[in-house]
Amino acid sequence: MASIQLFALLVLGITLYMAVDVFLGIRRIRDLGRCEPIDPSAMPLVSVIIPACNEAATIEAGLKSVLAMRYSPLEVIVVNDRSTDDTGMILSRMQQDHPEIVVHSIRHLPPGWLGKSHALDRAARSARGKYLLFTDADILFEPSTLARAMGVVMQHRLDHLSLLFKNITPGGLLNTLILDGVFGLMLLFRPWKARDPASRRFMGVGAFNLVRAACYRAVDGHHAIAMHPIDDIMLGKRIKEAGFSQEYLLGCGLVQVRWYAGVRDLIDGVMKNGFALFRFRILPVLATLALVLAVQVLPPWLMLVATGPSLWLLGAAIMVRLAQFAWGCSVLGLSPWSVPWSLVTPYISGYALCRATLKTLMDRGITWRGTFYPLAALKRATRSQAQDRPHSNSR
Repeated sequence: MASIQLFALLVLGITLYMAVDVFLGIRRIRDLGRCEPIDPSAMPLVSVIIPACNEAATIEAGLKSVLAMRYSPLEVIVVNDRSTDDTGMILSRMQQDHPEIVVHSIRHLPPGWLGKSHALDRAARSARGKYLLFTDADILFEPSTLARAMGVVMQHRLDHLSLLFKNITPGGLLNTLILDGVFGLMLLFRPWKARDPASRRFMGVGAFNLVRAACYRAVDGHHAIAMHPIDDIMLGKRIKEAGFSQEYLLGCGLVQVRWYAGVRDLIDGVMKNGFALFRFRILPVLATLALVLAVQVLPPWLMLVATGPSLWLLGAAIMVRLAQFAWGCSVLGLSPWSVPWSLVTPYISGYALCRATLKTLMDRGITWRGTFYPLAALKRATRSQAQDRPHSNSR
């Protein structure tokens, strides 16, 4: 029983540390909704770049939300990336009503590229904006989003701004899984430190990566991360390593998306970047799974056999986790009834990571949006990305 008590004390300490670290960190992140929009007379041209591969179900609503933003001048570039559904037809119809939409069509993916990075690179090369907003086809923007973001960028002379967005697909388990993933990314990347020039911390978000065009080209943009599955975060990494200014804000009330249709869809989504997040290395994956097992899975089961102080310590660790998720639900505007699902999410997250890792190893690569990418090429790309430091800030 002494060993259980020692283990329970260790679990409580780790759980408290992680919860407090994330709580204090997120409290340091500014909320874009509380920031003032840029003065209309000072608005520079922004190019909104949207890749679309089989996005017929979402592209129209997403584009309408972009066009409804209270920001001018605005250039909207959509890349129809080898779509086989009605994406192209919808874009052609929308162009008739909105001739300001520019559409590029890609029929073939050249070697050495992931589809999304290639599409973004293609659009960025022709973009005229002083700033580039990389986003996705299913993102819904509140009309003042870009004006507020540019207000922050211009006031603080930022080269790169990314935002935390909100999932609006219903489902307590799904949203708790997403919240669990957000907490994990916060612990891993500590994005509240991205704005500190002395810190090596960085962040990037595919739903909202706003970059000064000169900065983007100075770090060789998506060309430098052509085969990296986590292109949004890696773009943020290159920008920060080059000495450019960067910040990460809360944008839950301004940027929303129906991210996954359900839990199964989320698990399938992890196939692309679950193993890539660990740079395709097995030992970090095993270490993460061991931590999840020890801190999140075992405590409820050990309470069945624990007594005395061990029981109270394990109970306290579980209560800390539940309190953390209750607070997270309040920040994201989720139902408090989602909180109990946090006792289930470690099993699903662990399964998703194991599945992504094993399938990538067994298939010797990943298949995403109908294209197979060999593991050897992905590993070479992540290694070269880690070794290749971009040029210094020459603003």
